[in-house]
Parts: sequence; C-alpha cells; structure tokens
Amino acid sequence: MDFDVGIIPLPVYILMIALMIIFTAINGVSGELAFVIGIAAVFAFTLGEIGNRVPGLRHIGGGAILVTFFPSLLGYLDLIPEPMVTAVGDFFSTSKILNLFIAAVIVGSILSMNRSVLIKGFVKIFVPLLAGTALAITLGMISGLIFGIGPHDTFFYVLVPIMAGGVGEGAIPLTLGYAQINGIEQGELLARVLPPIMVGNLTAVISAGLLNLLGRRYPKFSGDGELAPTPIHVDEDPEAKLQGADLIKAIAAAFMVAVSLYLVGILFNELLSWPAPVVMLFLAVAFTLAHLVSPRLKAGASFVYKFAITTLAFPVLFIFSLTQTPWESLIAGFAPANLVTIVVTVLGMVTGGFFAARFVKLHQVEAAMVTATHSGMGGAGDIAILTAGGRMQLMPFAQIATRIGGGITVALALILYSVIG
Repeated sequence: MDFDVGIIPLPVYILMIALMIIFTAINGVSGELAFVIGIAAVFAFTLGEIGNRVPGLRHIGGGAILVTFFPSLLGYLDLIPEPMVTAVGDFFSTSKILNLFIAAVIVGSILSMNRSVLIKGFVKIFVPLLAGTALAITLGMISGLIFGIGPHDTFFYVLVPIMAGGVGEGAIPLTLGYAQINGIEQGELLARVLPPIMVGNLTAVISAGLLNLLGRRYPKFSGDGELAPTPIHVDEDPEAKLQGADLIKAIAAAFMVAVSLYLVGILFNELLSWPAPVVMLFLAVAFTLAHLVSPRLKAGASFVYKFAITTLAFPVLFIFSLTQTPWESLIAGFAPANLVTIVVTVLGMVTGGFFAARFVKLHQVEAAMVTATHSGMGGAGDIAILTAGGRMQLMPFAQIATRIGGGITVALALILYSVIG
C-alpha cells in the first residue's frame, strides 16, 4: 500500500482498473464525480509513470509530455471507450474545473513565494533575463518571417508559449485568455501552443547540458552553482509552524483567497474585458510585494499550490488533451518551420542571458542556465533543465524566471492580444 502509481497505492490502482473494465462491460459508466476521478486518475497517472520511467524521456519531463500529448492520440484512435470519454468530457465542460485549477496554481504559486527571493533574486537576474528574452524574440521573429509563419502567429503561438512558464502555469491560462478575447475554442488554441512548449523545453535541457560542459572546460565562465561572485544570501520569511486544525484552516483560508481573486478576475473580464488570469496574477504579486500575505496564509498557499500540481495537474491535462485537443492540430504544430523557429528562439534566450550576465557581474554559465528555465515547461521543466546542467541549487532563481517571468509574459501577451486581436 506504500508503493504508489502517481498518487494511487498499487493495490487500489489495480482495483480501480478492474472496476473500470467491469463498469465498461456492463455499460455502467456514468458522469458521477467518482467515475470521473477514477477514469482521469488511472489514465493520467499511468501515462505519468511511464513518461517518468522511460530512459531519456524521463530527463526532459516525460511524464508531463505523455499526459499532455498521448490522450489526444488515444481519443483520435478511439482507444478509450466512448462512455468514459463522454463522462469526463461532460464533467470538464460543466464543472469549469480548469478555471479553479488555474486559480489554485497561479495564486498559490505567487503567494507562497519567498518575498526576499522575489525581490533580491529578480533584481539580480532581471538583466540577463530581459536580454535573453529580447534576443529570443528577435531571432524567433526573423526565423518565423523567413519560413513564412507570419509575424502574428510567430509571436503569439510560438514565441509567447515558449516563455509562458509551462503548461499548467502558462499555456492553459494563456489560451484561456486567447479564447476569451477571440472566441475560438480553447482546445484548438492549446493544440497550437503545446508543440513549442515541448520542443522548447527539450532544447533548453540540451542547452543546460552544453553549458555545464562549457563551465567545466572553461572555469572562468562558471561559478560552480553560485549565481554571483558574492553569494546572494536570501533572508527567509518566518515560517508558520502550523499543525492539526490550524494547518487545515490555513489551507482553507488560502484556497478561499485563490477563489476570491479568481472571481475578481472574472468580474474584471465581465466589466472591462480584461483577461481573468492577468488580473489574478497582478493581484497575487501585489499582495506578496505589499506584505499582505501573513506567514499563516503563505504556508496554506504553499500547500494549495503543491496539492494542485501534485494531484490535479495530470488528471486535468489528461481530460483536456482527450476531450478538447484535436490530434491533427497537435501534429500540425510540429511542422519543420515551427521546429526551427522554436530552437532558434531558445538558443537566443540562452545566448542573450550568457553575454548579458557579465555586465551585472553574474557568472555566465549560471545566469544562462537560469535564463534557459524561462523557456522550460514549468516546475518539471526547471528540474529537468537544472538537473541536466548540474545546478539544482539555482532552483529559487529558476522559479523566478518560470513563475514571475512566465506570468509577466502571459500578462503582457494577453494585453497586446486584446489590443491587436
């Protein structure tokens, strides 16, 4: 019972598979919540375990990649019983669970961030991050124009997704905003932006490995894991030592903060047509910087974020891929022109960060590696990139590049998209 498949104890996992087979055989699958949870959990965490164990694939966030792509193929080939597809599809459409997941991830992620890391780290890494982003956009746009993708599609459907901060934290709120603005189905939009995220993450992982080799061969470029010649000491926020009922209340309170900020975002969308994810992100960052998040709420928000990523991310991505993401659109995203543009964009990101680091007295290998995480696949991408580069101690700064850098990218892109369409 202590060996899990994803989050499911092995005996329970076997029991759930047997139950799914039996209910399908007797035509007893329904849209009841218990069925939806069972179907999504079994399929999602099976694919996640496979992706996280396959040699090579596991080093580049394989679990997230399989859960994001493979269900679309299974649906296209009709390999999942129709009653199961209908049950999870209807639940997904009527419950709007995706919106709640986005709120938990965005608000929980930002509110739980260490305020000192957010301020001190962002100041230090801002220059290489900005330089890398500028060079990435320049080279990516040039490549898109050369290969005939067009400036609009290159920017909004290739470059922005790469820098959005992953799938759950970036692509989903990004495409939700796109859909609110232009009225196109979110599934179609997500299918267009997923390939750049996946290929961009792979390119960033390979780049981190090459940076590690460069640092070993030319030590003058490397800080052996230290971002700056003088280490950046981050003052920890006081942690709330909560247990029992107090911890449960803190988690519930943080969740209600996430729900309330989500509703504020919806209100602004209704009144001013502002994308709800942008409003949520802005308010969460403002709350954190203004010291409006108490240690109790910070502890609760951290739990909400980790719970959403650990337990909900894979099932939500599975359902979305199966019922909302057309396989044909996914395949079209891997056209050679797109692939070249994606690789050029990520290489521009890393190169810009590498050369800009020397102007703010940061070690170039470490700064470039943190900059590379800006084109990764969220938290899983950060781990894959820093592991490939042998620099896991840079995780706090990678989180800034991924969460804050990705959030800013999504916010600015949606604002620009709402203006020019």
